[in-house]
This record gives sequence, structure tokens and C-alpha cells, in this order.
Amino acid sequence: MTEDERLWDGLVALHARIEADLAAGLARHGLGLSEYRALGHLAGAEKGELRMSELAGAVGLNQSSVTRLAARLYSAGYTVRDLCPDDKRGIYAVITDAGRARYTEARATYRQALAASMEAVSNESPELSALLGEMRHAAV
Repeated sequence: MTEDERLWDGLVALHARIEADLAAGLARHGLGLSEYRALGHLAGAEKGELRMSELAGAVGLNQSSVTRLAARLYSAGYTVRDLCPDDKRGIYAVITDAGRARYTEARATYRQALAASMEAVSNESPELSALLGEMRHAAV
């Protein structure tokens, strides 16, 4: 196995482990990871709105997946749809007060689950711990 393959395999394993822990924590708030991330991007966006294509890029989904995601958020009352004033074909997802509240409520759980998951990985797997350390060092 090459060094690049080892590094990639480690990153995939680290990602899968942490994503599973985050998903379990967010389930208590009735949110999946994509919903949480979408609400976070919308909450941080100017006017609390993003074009669907922007939201897709921010969350890492294709167009059909982000359409289904937006429909779930809309059905839950966390977003509303708005037409782009310059291009009537463009649709914005706009966060509602309920969406902001749900995101804020879930954010503490997300942060706690992330910290706990990273700590657990560091304690359980020397290989993943080393990779996590390298990533933290590179981010500084």
C-alpha cells in the first residue's frame, strides 16, 4: 500500500467514525447531518438565504439530493422557498426562525459529539490518532 493510499484509507475511516457519532447525536434533535449542515450554512448566509445551487455546493450534494433536502427542511418548517428577483427560475432556501432555533439547539450537541468522537478516536486508534494530530497541526 502506498503512503497516499494509507493516508486516504485513514481519512475515510476517521470521517466515517466521526460522521456516525455526529449523526447519532443529531438524531436527538430530529436532524440528519445534511439538514444540520444546511441550516448552519443558511444561518450564516447573508439574509439567511442561499440559492439551491449554492446550498448544494456548501453541503456537498448534487442537485436532486439538495432538492429532497430542501423539501424536508420546508416540510419541517425550518425553511421557506423564495424566488430569485433577478431570475424567476432561481429558487432560494431561506431559514425561518424555527430553523434558526433548531440549529442553535442542535449546535451544542453537535460540538459535544464532535469533541467526544475525536477524543475517543485518539484513545482507541493510534493510526487514526496520528492522522487526527497531523490534520490539527496542518490546520493551525
